[in-house]
Amino acid sequence: MNDSAVINIENWLCQAKSGNIDALGRLLSAYMNYLKTLAHAQMDDRLRRRVGASDIVQETLLEAHRDFLHFVGKSPAEFNGWLRTILINNLKRAIECHLMTAKRDVRRELSLEDLKGRADQSAARLEAFLAAPNSSVSSDMQRHEALIRLSDSIARLSEEHREIIILRHVRGLPFKDIAEQLNKTSGAVRMIWMRAIEKLRETSVSSTGR
Repeated sequence: MNDSAVINIENWLCQAKSGNIDALGRLLSAYMNYLKTLAHAQMDDRLRRRVGASDIVQETLLEAHRDFLHFVGKSPAEFNGWLRTILINNLKRAIECHLMTAKRDVRRELSLEDLKGRADQSAARLEAFLAAPNSSVSSDMQRHEALIRLSDSIARLSEEHREIIILRHVRGLPFKDIAEQLNKTSGAVRMIWMRAIEKLRETSVSSTGR
């Protein structure tokens, strides 16, 4: 989403359900960085070397646009869940397509149910990561708009900072595991994390105009 773009998920969803193609386009575009954040959290290095999270998200959005008439829900939460289901199916296909040499192990370790559970946990962690000033939002619409703005802010971080935020707050890894994965010391990871949190705050404040 553009920094200055107004987000109105509930309105766009209602208009899209009424057949407004432009509203559907705005609705799907709003979820791009949110889906990208979730996809990135589910992909290991083996898969990332073969396909990008952006490619999987693009495929997800194209399928959602094509199949929107089959979406029977009415709320932002239901739409969010529908998009995640499409994303999970595309992740599973990507794993099977690009990791054929380990197909048997991948299917055993990452079944569709496993992927769904992991993606749902990542979505819950991302929602829990919403900054304290947003903790008062209670409506379904407000929560989803806050999640989208948070995801947009994460997407604007540097690659290193974005990776730390996703590993820590979307995948839920302890600093020790992040350090091993990034081949850094735990102390170095904590320093990068603190800088990433500060940059995220600055980006979030800048994008909302607060």
